Amino acid sequence: MAFGDSTARALTTLAQQQTGYRQAPHNLDAEQALLGAILINNEAFYRVSDFLEAKHFHEPIHQQIFEIAGQLIRVGKLATPVTLKTFLPTDFDLGGKTLPQYLAALAADAASIINAEDYGRTIYDLATRRSLITIGEDMVNVAYDAPVDMPPRLQIEDAERRLYEVAELGRYDGGFQRFADALFTAVDMAANAYKRDGGLSGVSTGLADLDKQMGGLQRSDLIIIAGRPGMGKTALATNMAFHIAKNFRAEEQQDGSLQTVDGGIVGFFSLEMSGEQLATRIIAEQANIASYKIRRGDISEGEFVRLSDAAREMQAIPLYIDETGGITIAQLAARARRLKRQRGLDVLVVDYIQLLSGSARRNEGRVQEITEITTGLKALAKELNVPILALSQLSRQVESRDDKRPQLSDLRESGSIEQDADVVMFVFREEYYLKNKEPRAGTEEHIKWQAEMEQVHGVAEVIIGKQRHGPTGTVPVQFDAEVTRFSSLTREYSRGPQGE
Repeated sequence: MAFGDSTARALTTLAQQQTGYRQAPHNLDAEQALLGAILINNEAFYRVSDFLEAKHFHEPIHQQIFEIAGQLIRVGKLATPVTLKTFLPTDFDLGGKTLPQYLAALAADAASIINAEDYGRTIYDLATRRSLITIGEDMVNVAYDAPVDMPPRLQIEDAERRLYEVAELGRYDGGFQRFADALFTAVDMAANAYKRDGGLSGVSTGLADLDKQMGGLQRSDLIIIAGRPGMGKTALATNMAFHIAKNFRAEEQQDGSLQTVDGGIVGFFSLEMSGEQLATRIIAEQANIASYKIRRGDISEGEFVRLSDAAREMQAIPLYIDETGGITIAQLAARARRLKRQRGLDVLVVDYIQLLSGSARRNEGRVQEITEITTGLKALAKELNVPILALSQLSRQVESRDDKRPQLSDLRESGSIEQDADVVMFVFREEYYLKNKEPRAGTEEHIKWQAEMEQVHGVAEVIIGKQRHGPTGTVPVQFDAEVTRFSSLTREYSRGPQGE
């Protein structure tokens, strides 16, 4: 025992009285040894303060000692048995020891601070096991006494959420943080952007001009890609997702974990297309073969070789597709958490918002349901600390205007989508609309139409209508409709008199 069998036995007896016969996992010796090390050398506190909190101690008096000691050390004061007793309860009595005697015993029998981190890890691991026990007990109790209107899947999703929080080492504990901590994160992000090729603070989309405007896809951002049918919003999201996954590179950290240094692991919720359709799009783009030719088998031997080579190269990329249709925002969040826990996650794509549904008990209407969905996506982006690319349909009012370039007001149920999004991008192709306005051949109008078609052929516009941390504006990009590929524009392009 750390300092006397009588004290340790007294603490154990007290714990048994509080929790019943079967003891929750804990190690009072480790708690006493760590607190003693902190009291004789406050430097020990900094060895555990980045992961250990007062709530991780099993014994309540130890929680108070650690909390008060931490407060004193953080403001530059000494935490010793003498300074601590002023802030702790005076009626403390355990095994015949008063509070000053208990603090003195902790310091007198303390181990070296060299072992402080090991003791802290032991305390933390046991706290994690106690959390798992609590979650398990709650699952059993709720399953026995669940209300009639509570389907089992809601309990499963809640349990997954709580397990994810435990698995992430208490990373999402909520509450306020010091501005200095946020400032350090911001400076660290700027330093990484300075060192990274291309000078991006976020994940590269593969489109250089768009990256320059946005700085890449930023962590915890909800990024909306919106457009009318036929504009290519799914193709744009697919191109970005594949580029990110293809360029994934990670480095092993000192603790054995992997940290992404380029590209990323991508999760793709394809609520409209099947996984096979999505794969066909990607392989068509990579092999430079029209997707309709692949579906019909109308390819040459050389094209088949290119297709096989592209497929072989694509097998190893970390792109994961969930093609389940009609899922709720809660189910999507649960699956995203599971993916991050099991395989990692750097970017999440949702195609598209209007195919998600809210909770089963919501009956307030579609606008309120979309509000729940976009709020949930934004919360998930912050929780997982990844950018979420969510696609959205536009209302038909675009078609009634002469200038069919989308605006924020064109978003379906635009209030919540526009409010919750950090970035809103519209995909627009003038060629799509101009193609359907072909005048009679041989007329002067037809010659003018041909000149306009030549100017906009193969060109799309990515219109940034909203960006919290950067400018808005239009980024012209190349679009090859046959292979659904977006790329950086390789020639000069002018939007004409309607441009900015």
